[in-house]
Amino acid sequence: MKKYIVDKCKTKFYLLFTMLFVTSISCSDYLDIVPDNIATIEMAFSMRSEAKKYLYTCYSYLPQDGNLASDPAILGGDEMWSLIDPSPAQFGQDMFRLAQGFQNSNTPLGNSVWVNLYQALRHCNIFLENVDKVPDLPDWEKTLWRSEVLFLKAYYHFYLVRMYGPIPLIRENLPIDAGVDEVKVYRDPIDDCFNYIEELLDEAIPGLPLIIENPTSDLGRITQPIAAALKAKVLVYAASPLFNGNSDQTTLRNPDGTLLFPAQFEISKWEKAVSACQEAIDICHSVGMKLYTYNPSFQQYQLTDTIVTQLSLRNAFCEKWNSEIIWGNTKTGRGNIQQNQRLASANLDVQYIDNYQMRAQLQPPLKIARMFYTENGVPIEEDTEWANRDILKLKVAEKADNLYIREGYTTVQLHFNREPRFYANLGFDGGVWYGQGRYDDSQPEELFYVACRRSGAQGKKGREFGPFTGYYWKKCVHFQNVQSSENGYDIEYYPWPIIRLADLYLLYAEAINELEGPNGSNQNYLFGYIDLIRERAGLEGVKYSWDNFAHTKKYQTQEGMREIIHRERLIELALEGQRFWDIRRWKAVPDYYQTPIEGWNITESNPDLFYNVVPIFEQKFSVKDYFWPIREAYIENNRNLVQNIGW
Repeated sequence: MKKYIVDKCKTKFYLLFTMLFVTSISCSDYLDIVPDNIATIEMAFSMRSEAKKYLYTCYSYLPQDGNLASDPAILGGDEMWSLIDPSPAQFGQDMFRLAQGFQNSNTPLGNSVWVNLYQALRHCNIFLENVDKVPDLPDWEKTLWRSEVLFLKAYYHFYLVRMYGPIPLIRENLPIDAGVDEVKVYRDPIDDCFNYIEELLDEAIPGLPLIIENPTSDLGRITQPIAAALKAKVLVYAASPLFNGNSDQTTLRNPDGTLLFPAQFEISKWEKAVSACQEAIDICHSVGMKLYTYNPSFQQYQLTDTIVTQLSLRNAFCEKWNSEIIWGNTKTGRGNIQQNQRLASANLDVQYIDNYQMRAQLQPPLKIARMFYTENGVPIEEDTEWANRDILKLKVAEKADNLYIREGYTTVQLHFNREPRFYANLGFDGGVWYGQGRYDDSQPEELFYVACRRSGAQGKKGREFGPFTGYYWKKCVHFQNVQSSENGYDIEYYPWPIIRLADLYLLYAEAINELEGPNGSNQNYLFGYIDLIRERAGLEGVKYSWDNFAHTKKYQTQEGMREIIHRERLIELALEGQRFWDIRRWKAVPDYYQTPIEGWNITESNPDLFYNVVPIFEQKFSVKDYFWPIREAYIENNRNLVQNIGW
């Protein structure tokens, strides 16, 4: 499809000047998906078919969540690690360099987001200015398309705010004859940013459909549940410590003296978040959304409850369009999802042991394995039954363990008696890996398992392949993937989940606790929604677990309940790209980064030597790292654009 060429001499409409990010941009770069052989914006909105292409142009800028090369939340934090020195040809080099502390203000890592999303906002504004002029577009469809683009405009602003903090809002495009002073925009205060995003979403929601009527062609387009859930998340962010009374940012001001962060904490922001979460949940429930559970009737085998629970947990993330996927990102292409699964997979089938498709190059570190609860539903460090247990002591798996750990295999106590999400999320030395072509759990000895010590079938192979932390990102690997030949790997595709219902439940619980603590008028909702998630994970409720297995009943205080909710989010949404942003909005990154990236001694075959903790990397983090630097060249072009603190 040919690119749309904007004719500056003929256009009657408005374009945003590019002072925000570059001194000049070629006219041919304005649009990506546009009508063929058309030379003016007027013609782009001359008929429905051409206007629809412009609508898809607005969609085309959606960031690709889960794409290793562009999504900082996968390789840019501390829950996933890769090769220490990836070459430019390797996946996700820039994002991994972010995790290693190489961010800078001259050529910021991930800077394409700033450029791309300001282009996207310009297109959204052009669309909103012109969609009513399309003569053969019925009014109901004008309302629908307008609402979709209002949502996209809100989301693009939110994505920028999450990265950069206060940003210049693009309420409308500047006229083509705008003066130099008009082009040199200021950053808007953070509260104005969140308020504007909320306004856009409020305007969009009524015009959006509750469900997609034509799933074959329209899945991935925006609905009311998506918009309401995003509004809930936006308002939780606005109320969180990074944005609400953040004393570290009170010196950030525009050149004209405008304060960009509020100096005072406002509890009313949590009140708004509670209302938005409740509204979003009600909308999701009204269309039948619920926490996903695996239906074993689809299988020829009579599965045990153990495997059904694991599949419920694994498929909640990677079963496409399941009952709890509020928003799945179809922009994250099939190739990206397939690449993730190849890079995460253990090479399980020994008859194809040299299959280069199975690379094991993405690995959660040891701290993530420690994070999950014990089988009693509380953290290891709080479980009274684990008080005197040496988690590094070796133990041989018995028959009772054979759906979790290969019977007769020697591994550490850390891997025994953990909650089901531990086994659903992580592959590990000795761990059973259900599926991949083997589905009869009545014969556990026939199921695949991981042997990733040096002498094992899945052990380290050369510099690049192998489990360099000793753990695998099992969560993203669909259980029906199959190694089909010596070099074949048949991979199930799924849209990357941006928001799941479990995420929304936990946002609601967090907002309630921050507003009124665990003993307020909404305590039944607070505990009820967390317990629904725990029940799906095979655990008892919060109160029962802490009453019977923990040293203290920490759920009785706001601070203690905050710790429980935070831990529950980190576990339930582990390895999905949520942790990266959550620990930032909580202003808690140093607390998590103080535990270094560690793994097992993968060069050893003997379990006594393999199970020694090996340091891999020690991450550094300071106040400046909470927000991206604005590229220095942009600031030189526009002195009204103040740099983030520390850069």
